[in-house]
Amino acid sequence: MIRRGFQAVIRLGHHRVLPGAPHVLPRLNRTSAFGSSTDSLVSRFCLEKTDLKDYALPNASWCPDMLNLYQEFLEKTKTDGWIKLPSFKSNRDHIQGLKLPFGLAATSDKSDWRIFTRCLQVEGQGYEYVIFFHPSKKKSICLFQPGPYLEGAPGFAHGGSLATMMDETFSKTAYLAGEGLFTLSLNIRFKNLIPVGSLAVLNVDVEKIEDQKLYMSCIAQSRDQQRVYAKSSGVFLQLQLEEELSQ
Repeated sequence: MIRRGFQAVIRLGHHRVLPGAPHVLPRLNRTSAFGSSTDSLVSRFCLEKTDLKDYALPNASWCPDMLNLYQEFLEKTKTDGWIKLPSFKSNRDHIQGLKLPFGLAATSDKSDWRIFTRCLQVEGQGYEYVIFFHPSKKKSICLFQPGPYLEGAPGFAHGGSLATMMDETFSKTAYLAGEGLFTLSLNIRFKNLIPVGSLAVLNVDVEKIEDQKLYMSCIAQSRDQQRVYAKSSGVFLQLQLEEELSQ
């Protein structure tokens, strides 16, 4: 069922029609995606009042480079238009009103479902990261520190953990920049290994929005930009939210 659903998602990327939908989805422009402005999407994602735990806050496991750069970007949220994104344990807590296409349905949210990058509860063991998003520039910066449970080659992070982190940063950027919610493609060229417990800085840019798809690029590098860990590109499919479909 899931496999058939995702095959349908890929076909939609070519045909630009939702199966069973009464009309073809509208063309997108740079300031609005399916009627949702960037501001409204950010408001959906960054809840002002919540008792949910934000996992994208400093803890004792963060290395000095990560703490220092976090503080630098926190200052930029006051002066340069950057937004620090909260990170709750599940995307259900971020994206309200999402209607999955093709008969796909989310199961009950009463169980302790968790997004993959927040599945380890012990601080510092897995994915330590925080994402900053710039609405007008349509770009994101992710500070990523891999823990020992993400090891591949001895002492270094598994390449799959970096691929996951790139996909996660892509997906959050795609959603906020224009309701991009499904990964259609992800291409990565690895350059160097990331030492476990060190900082990798992921720079994500939205290159263009066209035919209901967002095209993005990412470069992961050391803080001093002297070592490139990987370069990647991704394409995400845009989807409407449930209340917009009903209008």
